[in-house]
Amino acid sequence: MSAEQVSGLCEQLVKAVTVIMDPASTQRYRLEALKFCEEFKEKCPICVPCGLKLAEKTQTAIVRHFGLQILEHVVKFRWNSMPRLEKVYLKNNVMGLISNGTQSILEEESHIKDVLSRIVVEMIKREWPQHWPDMLKELDTLSKQGETQTELVMFILLRLAEDVVTFQTLPTQRRRDIQQTLTQNMEKIFTFLLTTLQQNVNKYRHMKTDLAQEPKAQANCRVGIAALNTLAGYIDWVALSHITADNCKLLEMLCLLLNEPELQIGASECLLIAVSRKGKLEDRKPLMVLFGDVAMHYILSAAQTADGEGLVEKHYVFLKRLCQVLCALGSQLCALLGSDSDVETPANFGKYLEAFLAFTTHPSQFLRSSTQITWGALFRHEVLSRDPLLLAMIPKYLRASMTNLVKVGFPSKTDSPSCEYSRFDFDSDEDFNAFFNSFRAQQGEVMRMACRLDPRTGFQMAGEWLKYQLTAPVDAGPMNSRTGEGLCSIFSPSFVQWDAMTFFSESVISQMFRTMDKDEIPVNDGIDLLQLVLNFETKDPLILSCVLTNVSALFPFVTYRPEYLPQVLSKLFASVTFEVIEESKFVVSVQAPRTRAVKNVRRHACSSIIKMCRDYPQLVLPNFEMLYNHVKQLLSNELLLTQMEKCALMEALVLISNQFKDYQRQKAFLEELMAPVAGLWLSPEMQRVLSDPEAFISYVGADNKIADPVLEDPSGLNRSRISFCVYTILGVVKRARWPAATEEAKAGGFLLGYMPSGTPIYRNPCTEQVLKLFDNLLALIRTHNNLYMPEMVARLGETFAKALDMLEVEKNAILGLPQPLLELYDSPVYKTVLERMQGFFCTLYDNCFHILGNAGPSMQQDFYTVEGLATQLLSSAFINLNNIPDYRLRPMLRVFVKPLVLSCPSEYYETLVCPMLGPLFTYLHVRLSQKWQVINQRNMLCEDDAADDNPESQEMLEEQLVRLLTREVMDLITVCCVSKKGVEHNTTAAVDGDDDEAMATEVTPPASAELTELGKCLMNQEDVCTALLITAYASLSWKDTLSCQRTTTQLCWPLLKQVLPGNLLPDAVSWFFTSVLKGLQIHGQHDGCMAALVHLAFQIYEALRPRYTELKTVMEQIPDIPRDSLEQFDSKLLNPALQKVADKRRKDHFKRLIAGCIGKPLAEQFRKEVHIRNLPSLFKKVKPSLETDVLQNEDGEGLTALFEP
Repeated sequence: MSAEQVSGLCEQLVKAVTVIMDPASTQRYRLEALKFCEEFKEKCPICVPCGLKLAEKTQTAIVRHFGLQILEHVVKFRWNSMPRLEKVYLKNNVMGLISNGTQSILEEESHIKDVLSRIVVEMIKREWPQHWPDMLKELDTLSKQGETQTELVMFILLRLAEDVVTFQTLPTQRRRDIQQTLTQNMEKIFTFLLTTLQQNVNKYRHMKTDLAQEPKAQANCRVGIAALNTLAGYIDWVALSHITADNCKLLEMLCLLLNEPELQIGASECLLIAVSRKGKLEDRKPLMVLFGDVAMHYILSAAQTADGEGLVEKHYVFLKRLCQVLCALGSQLCALLGSDSDVETPANFGKYLEAFLAFTTHPSQFLRSSTQITWGALFRHEVLSRDPLLLAMIPKYLRASMTNLVKVGFPSKTDSPSCEYSRFDFDSDEDFNAFFNSFRAQQGEVMRMACRLDPRTGFQMAGEWLKYQLTAPVDAGPMNSRTGEGLCSIFSPSFVQWDAMTFFSESVISQMFRTMDKDEIPVNDGIDLLQLVLNFETKDPLILSCVLTNVSALFPFVTYRPEYLPQVLSKLFASVTFEVIEESKFVVSVQAPRTRAVKNVRRHACSSIIKMCRDYPQLVLPNFEMLYNHVKQLLSNELLLTQMEKCALMEALVLISNQFKDYQRQKAFLEELMAPVAGLWLSPEMQRVLSDPEAFISYVGADNKIADPVLEDPSGLNRSRISFCVYTILGVVKRARWPAATEEAKAGGFLLGYMPSGTPIYRNPCTEQVLKLFDNLLALIRTHNNLYMPEMVARLGETFAKALDMLEVEKNAILGLPQPLLELYDSPVYKTVLERMQGFFCTLYDNCFHILGNAGPSMQQDFYTVEGLATQLLSSAFINLNNIPDYRLRPMLRVFVKPLVLSCPSEYYETLVCPMLGPLFTYLHVRLSQKWQVINQRNMLCEDDAADDNPESQEMLEEQLVRLLTREVMDLITVCCVSKKGVEHNTTAAVDGDDDEAMATEVTPPASAELTELGKCLMNQEDVCTALLITAYASLSWKDTLSCQRTTTQLCWPLLKQVLPGNLLPDAVSWFFTSVLKGLQIHGQHDGCMAALVHLAFQIYEALRPRYTELKTVMEQIPDIPRDSLEQFDSKLLNPALQKVADKRRKDHFKRLIAGCIGKPLAEQFRKEVHIRNLPSLFKKVKPSLETDVLQNEDGEGLTALFEP
């Protein structure tokens, strides 16, 4: 190899690199240059001299970087085949580059420093400590040369810790060798790091004021920053004793540096990592030194200075770190302070709380939210929660919360000091909104904890705030509502205050009732507040909604003074019919569209009434007649309420009727309540409409062509009549019940007798009424399913061609698109008649299945023994499934089939459940297989589909729907077949352990995953059994990770275990095993899936290999399987006498065998493998195991002296 050769090649390489990096190069040129460079790195025998020549200081930075990359490539990929002398030559030259081959610390490019440190670390990973015992000494010597070399040494030590400990990017034995040697030398390393930090900081402080010395000062500052970064890489995992050594010298230095602007962020990072350390409590005690006077002083003065500088990004980042440090300190205090520990509450605890409160009241919403978890921990703590200093903090914390609950700080606005900070933290108003909602929920939790300790204060504050809001004038702000002058929008100053106050009072009042004794509750104050709220009148829907929440929050006081109940009812009923303008003047056929805010108020009032009747039925019972008359009056006008509102009120009545505890009386009442529905539902016209798809389409108006799709809707009333009937049946089925106490049920005439097992048999007073309407309900479901037949879809009118499509809201939910934040509450909800029609079909479909799903739990044996129920359901709910889209099939499985199966007593499995589920599961398997086949084909060849307006998003939607349907189906099968015990296991693959290989294989399904009675019953029927097994195992290779993991851990093995005693066909056994391996190929890149699938494959192989040699044939087809290792595994498996190896070892061996079919993430599929050889063992001689290659060093064993300096 001549010098000319090297310089000739280098010239070509310089040209190639220049072409690659020149923005003006053509693509072809650039590709050729790139190819030349890559081939050079892979094949050229003189890479080392060329790399060294290109890395010389005289070259440009880009060329030097490329030269160093060549050297890195050589170390990573050619090291194992390099002769010893060449390794020594390369190592010495690289160390020479560090010594004098770079520009000074302030001039050198950071990417050059980075790649140089990487080369050294790659050599360390291959040779230290066995063949390069003096590595640390050499680094120490280098660092004595000056700042430039010291910074590079810091980079090397940090990179080494990251590769070995943090990212663990090297084989287990090398990792252990290096980590153990690092640990042995940690005292030296730490002393070195601390001394470097201290010396450079001292020099920097000394010189920074002298302008002439500024470059020198900057160099020392750079080294200081590098030392802090390196410390951050070690503090996380070294023994705590190093951090707390020498009277916590390190922590003291870090606190001092918090007031040094250039170094404070690095120092706060280190401090945060140190204070967040877990470990033995005994070892963590010295960290309490941070509560001392000195440390507290430095932390607080740094915070005040940073905050005083105004909003500068650097200072703000530092403030966030300091806030995290205080949070972590609080967590340490909570962990160390206990009734049985000798740690005392620190003297500066009060000072700490004041500082912490300062962060809770800071304008930044992000900082405020960061403190919440720690406040919660303090309020919950067994010792601290009794501390007078913390108790004195509660009013201050609650006062701060009153401000923090007010939703201001949107990044796009300027109406609060928080906005400026939000612009740093959030990309958009939607982002901020999502954050604020979870922050508010978190505050609610913490406020409730605070009120547990001091309920009276919270209640007093809530009362004051409520009184203030009731008397404050309404300020609608500049963004006025469009429906009426002076009405609030969700941004109005008045509304955000009302909203916050309502949340506050709701949280503290509910907690007060839970915490205080009955006699201590301030009933008079509560009733006074309730009266003020009831007397408050407003025409603003947003504020009225808040008022209703306050009525609900204060309602428990009525249990002490029942005479106020009529007033509460009047207030709620007035709100049920709330309007902003008198809408009844409009034409009968079309109601003026109400704004969303008005709809919400009405819905809110209805749900408040339901909630009151559900939670306080005994209280409302004496006023039942008054309630009933109110409702009758409202129902008498067909247009006054929407169908949903009517049904909500009827549900409330049914809930109270449950308190009659008298079967005959309740039955008579329900008969009277449902009479109008029965009259309508059973009329000859309705019977005709419900049982004939064509008549149905015409009746609901879906065959019309409509000129004005917003105002004209002639069939609206017909649709609302059908909705009313279905809603009412659902409400009654859902709410009517027998008394919970057996004695009361017996006395009231609800108890019919007992099952052979001793379970009581009850009768529901609604059964007779509901079953009367049942045939027409099934007819409606059958008709609805038949609407999806192509000839029926063709009959839909022009306006309604898409009437059976999904609603936009549903699409967005499936695609995970956020709803637009400012769904302007004040714009009228002008829906087109098509949107109303879509909503009608969607709700009707769902509600029909909700009725069927609730019928079992509600009517029990009266429902399950309906004559020919299975046949009737098969010919209605399960008809024409081929044409039913996925988005309709999903709710059917979830709200009808699943509850029906779960609530069905085992006596009816044979007659009802099996005849129904058998055909269903067989069908679902065929359907899903076809859907996944289409998706897989589509992924292989991108179809040219220009017909649709937006084919990509349509395909995404379809694919996501297939995923969701798959999950629904697998969930249904699991619920039917596997007992609950097997479902409550953890599917996480987080296992602490040294052994990399074994880490993920620790996920084992619970031993208790057994088949249920129903599962066994289904598995006894051959066709159902086949459908279940094939669906479970085929689903492992469908591209849905979540479904795969659940099915693998919960379903596959219990199903297969059931058929093991029988004679399985060899082909079937091979297919099951291959399915699992295919699953590994697709999902192996995900740790959780991989662990579960490896375990399942292992179970199948161990259980079935002795009976089926075909499994070995399958194994032999795995790419790169070591045959001798397979033979060894098999011989141990087939010879029980040899089975002495632990289960984990066997599984690890098996995992290594099938490694060839475990899928890798895309990023790793084409990555060139790096092979790092193990060196002779440092500690004990490990007996070489048969299955690992005993790597022989090519130059014999005497390599210990390889890297002598």
